[in-house]
Amino acid sequence: MARGRKVLVATSVIGALALTAGCGGTSKTPTTPPKASGYNAALNAVVNPSTAKGGTLRMANPSDIDSFDPARTYYAWGWNMNRFYTRNLVSYDSKVGEAGLKLVPDIAKEAGKVSADGLTYTYTLKDNIKFNDGSVVTSKDIKYGIERIFAQDVLSGGPTYLIDFLDQGQRYPGPYKDSDPAKMGLKSVETPDDKTIVFKLKEPFGDFPYLLAMPGAGPVKQSADTGEKYANKPMSTGPYMMDSYEPGKSAVFVRNPNWDPATDPIRKALPDRIELALGVESNEIDNRLLAGTVDIDTAQVGVQQAAQTKIQLDPAVKANADNPVTGFIRYFSISTQVAPFNDIHCRKAVQYAADKVALQTARGGPEAGGDIATNMLPPNIAGHDPKLDPFNTKSGKPQIDKAKEELKLCGKPDGFKTVIAVRNRGKEPACAEALQQALKAVGIDASIEQSDPALYFRSTIGSPDNVHKKGYGIMTAGWGADWQTGYGYLQILIDGRSILPSGNNNYAELNDSEINSLIDKARAEADPTKAAAIWNDINKKVMDTATMLPFVYDKALNYRNPRLTNVYIHSAFGMLDFQALGVSDGK
Repeated sequence: MARGRKVLVATSVIGALALTAGCGGTSKTPTTPPKASGYNAALNAVVNPSTAKGGTLRMANPSDIDSFDPARTYYAWGWNMNRFYTRNLVSYDSKVGEAGLKLVPDIAKEAGKVSADGLTYTYTLKDNIKFNDGSVVTSKDIKYGIERIFAQDVLSGGPTYLIDFLDQGQRYPGPYKDSDPAKMGLKSVETPDDKTIVFKLKEPFGDFPYLLAMPGAGPVKQSADTGEKYANKPMSTGPYMMDSYEPGKSAVFVRNPNWDPATDPIRKALPDRIELALGVESNEIDNRLLAGTVDIDTAQVGVQQAAQTKIQLDPAVKANADNPVTGFIRYFSISTQVAPFNDIHCRKAVQYAADKVALQTARGGPEAGGDIATNMLPPNIAGHDPKLDPFNTKSGKPQIDKAKEELKLCGKPDGFKTVIAVRNRGKEPACAEALQQALKAVGIDASIEQSDPALYFRSTIGSPDNVHKKGYGIMTAGWGADWQTGYGYLQILIDGRSILPSGNNNYAELNDSEINSLIDKARAEADPTKAAAIWNDINKKVMDTATMLPFVYDKALNYRNPRLTNVYIHSAFGMLDFQALGVSDGK
């Protein structure tokens, strides 16, 4: 995504990974955040620091959000938006650089207490945490919110890690089909009193606190749950609550009168009002940004070509732009279940035929697009090997002769027809066209089918049945870490046991027993260095299947309105920390 996952800026990341294991951390953070101004100033410092409250934060996005329901959102910017209205037991700190990678208590009084065997996590809630209707948040509200994730027949689309680690063979159906009168039937989560919640794991998993920091682990009041309609008016525990939402058009958030800032050291809550325009054409957003009528593009995937040129040629304009490494890889997923890609040699033909320079250019070039990618672990995840390049693509040039050799080996010497699926937004259609042209040079006739961004990952390429029906041999995708480990980045894309009928993220339907076994080995490894080595091996084996065609380690050239205050790139998201932003003019 641009979905998925939480991403981090490539700055001393391996050290940061060690520091952020669980909820602890010993990273030294200055008492006063560093200040800076100019191009890329927000990467490692706070631009225009301020405590001034008031005014309206004006945001825009080319498409609708996948969902405002915390259990269903999986876009990176959707998780960032959730920081306005969803609080969790633990959350990422609102700090610059490595300190932002640290999980800190949010609703919880302190970091979870972990049993000696690593199987039990216990959290105690703070006092005076309330929903926007004034009712007190209890441990049962947190359990209910987590139980909703299990109702995948109703609430698909979001991450399902908590199902994997908490179901343990119960086959819990979610609260809507729960036979327990109180709808508290998930056995592995206990609420001995209103302030205590206990999680029981089947096996040790040191990354477990990261799952509790995801939006879907936030509290939901059972009496206010409207199921699949919950996204239209979600309850709030944060400083803002939804005032209105017109799908595909706009969303407005106003202050939550029952949020107590004394309980929340994470959120700044500076603007009085947040307005989000949805479905605005990308170039129009850029025009509004440069004109000062929009503050940020929440997609944070970079401005379009016309705006790139203006930013790069005018130093005064460029001083209000940043170009962070987002932690995303832009890639194509090649189906193992759509002919002729069930033959590995047909998949290899695509790998060799791809023109990664053209793909990089379509993304915006080396500065606004990113560096050419050669494997499926980005540089900011421990286990990345910069030398891993099994198809010799670092130069970015297509290898026509090798592609034609692979076509012969798969019995298609004259090529074949296939379909490339892509979201109809931003730079993605141009990337699909760049691949289309490269494939044409070796006889592969690829048509392009564009889809609604709001449905793309959930039901377009996220539904294996739809992929088979439509004949999507190649699917355009982008991915960032759900949390900052090899497991948090790659597992959901490659684990054959995690293929879902809807909201599926293993688009290639890769199901390799050796890879699956190595995933289990890495998950059980407590030593981060040893785990990283296993993920390096997994990455090699994934690339050998030729199911993934990575082409850019993503960068995004984004513009920020000069009137914004408290501007910085959050390392856990690879984009601006939305909740920290204020406006200097009070308007």
